[in-house]
Amino acid sequence: MDVNVYSNLSEEQRAELCTRPRINSTDIYERVQEILDQVRQRGDEALLEYTEKFDRIGLEKPTENPGTNNANKLSNDVKEAFDTAWANVYRFHQAQIGVELEVETVRGVRCRRVARPIERIGLYVPGGSAILPSSALMLGIPALIAGCREIVIATPPDKSGNIAPEIKYIAERLGVNVILKAGGAQAIAALAYGTESVPKVDKIVGPGNQYVTAAKMLLQNSDAMISIDMPAGPSEVLVIADGQAQTKFVAADLLSQAEHGPDSQVILVAIDGFDIDGVQKELEAQLEDLPRRDTAKSALSKSHAIKVQTEAEAVAFSNQYAPEHLIINTEDPQRILDRVMNAGSVFLGPWSPESAGDYASGTNHTLPTYGYARMYSGVSTDTFRKQITVQELSASGLMALGPTVMKMAEVEQLEAHKRAVELRLQQLKES
Repeated sequence: MDVNVYSNLSEEQRAELCTRPRINSTDIYERVQEILDQVRQRGDEALLEYTEKFDRIGLEKPTENPGTNNANKLSNDVKEAFDTAWANVYRFHQAQIGVELEVETVRGVRCRRVARPIERIGLYVPGGSAILPSSALMLGIPALIAGCREIVIATPPDKSGNIAPEIKYIAERLGVNVILKAGGAQAIAALAYGTESVPKVDKIVGPGNQYVTAAKMLLQNSDAMISIDMPAGPSEVLVIADGQAQTKFVAADLLSQAEHGPDSQVILVAIDGFDIDGVQKELEAQLEDLPRRDTAKSALSKSHAIKVQTEAEAVAFSNQYAPEHLIINTEDPQRILDRVMNAGSVFLGPWSPESAGDYASGTNHTLPTYGYARMYSGVSTDTFRKQITVQELSASGLMALGPTVMKMAEVEQLEAHKRAVELRLQQLKES
């Protein structure tokens, strides 16, 4: 990691440290658009062709039902771990279902907001170098709680064309009937348009690589009529550490993110008193026995450490960076949290590793990356619901509010708007 002194940096240099890797989006969009068009036109046939072309997997059909009794295919300790995570994630997301809002804005004018589930949901569970059943759990549970009528999971199969038993176990618990055995832009296209075997969905949720993200972005602005959760980029963590933070913990937290991929973003903000040299040594020592050390090394080679004098400087840089994961390993993390404006998920204190949120604390691990924490939230139960507003006016309510509505309609020269109120008021006066 290169080391920078915050007070010595210009505004331009600070902004540069917050810049994520640039992607040639024009080239990617062109390639992705061709895939989208082919899947739309040729359905399952195109899906199978792209799976064989990109993943070198020959499938007879692109989908399967998760089946039953998948728990029997898991060892007891694996099943227990996923059951514990399920319970915690369910508890946290169930609590997000709040009381419906209702306000009487004027006597006789009642306004409400009611939530309804998005009916058909597609969950994209990444694969590739590692299976990620935790993503199926994190995406599926809030969709289940929200009451979505149909849930479809798309995930790349292994080299034998099989879906991991852990994912099938979660799919079974969710009541999923269709698992799409495909990844990449072709899977997103199948969910958006529907094929002979893949049901069309209304919303696609879940992280993925740049091709998955490009497909989601293109399709939400197309005639596919779908929405998405958020744009996504490489995974990232920012750690704020002061003099009380143990270097071995900080190094472990940085590496836990770096091992995701060579393009993962790893940032250390060291408040005066933290041992940066010590954490560099810890990184080297802990890297040695990591199975994914080459991946982690690649990520670390593009990562940064920023020396700051005060908590205020640490928070200023963190808010500018807007990290997906923010770890506050300081003497009083709550004091810093109160000033945090931009972050996907925050981890407070020395005993709160980012790994806990990735798997089993209860919060969701599908979070805004690439700086989108400035304007997006992570996945929640609300991701799978839409809000409908309702208003009900009594006769007295219309009499009280009617003149205001008519005057505003008159200003905008919308006579029919005015008349819809005026006719009712005339009848009330005559009765």
